[in-house]
Amino acid sequence: MRRSLVYDLPTRVFHWLFAGLFLTAFVIAKTIDDESPIYSWHMLAGLTLSFVVILRIVWGFLGTQHARFSGFALNPFDLLAYLKGIVSGDKRKWAGHNPASSWAAIAMMLMALGLGVTGYLMTSGPNKEDFEDIHELLANGFIIVVIMHVAGIILHTMRFKEMIGLSMVDGKKENIAASDTISSVHNVIGIVLIALVVAFGLNLFKNYNSQTQSLNLFGTTLQLGENESGDEKSEGLEQSGDAGEKKEDDDD
Repeated sequence: MRRSLVYDLPTRVFHWLFAGLFLTAFVIAKTIDDESPIYSWHMLAGLTLSFVVILRIVWGFLGTQHARFSGFALNPFDLLAYLKGIVSGDKRKWAGHNPASSWAAIAMMLMALGLGVTGYLMTSGPNKEDFEDIHELLANGFIIVVIMHVAGIILHTMRFKEMIGLSMVDGKKENIAASDTISSVHNVIGIVLIALVVAFGLNLFKNYNSQTQSLNLFGTTLQLGENESGDEKSEGLEQSGDAGEKKEDDDD
């Protein structure tokens, strides 16, 4: 069967960077104690994920036909029709994102930004607890959408014998009308996207102090982990002060 190009390289690069960074942040958060120095990498991955989403939003307005948000199938009636079609066997072709993947993509991008904002507020201010529950709620909601998205891809593949998962690897789909194909892969922009993400990640690494587990982000200091040395020092000063006061009382 003839396979035609529908997804440009920047869209596919975003897809895999998005998936990899979220999985990294989620696994660290669920398997590493928050007092461990390794836990800070959960937040570094989360910040990089937010940066990737911002780039994707820009490409959602400037990109090719199926990369643009205007090309997403976000009509609720289309979603209902698609879900019914899974059951009935309706083989309507969607050149770009089908309704289910369109809604999933929007939901995941919004939740990723929410995770970035709440994570930032948790590390830059004194009211950490106020945002911690929201952050965890978003993370759990995110993983639910991811599971549903993957399950939907598997179900679609089994139902229609169409390997739609491969479209995010080579950018191609089968039996697509000529008017729905794209003419350029935009390799240069894809490479620029990778370079920007790498540069952002290296900048985070450069400004991250592993000893204090703090990050200087655009002039703001974020405390990414428990500063044990600082806590011990503070406790030592308090104990020294208490001892001094006790000695003065004894002298009196």
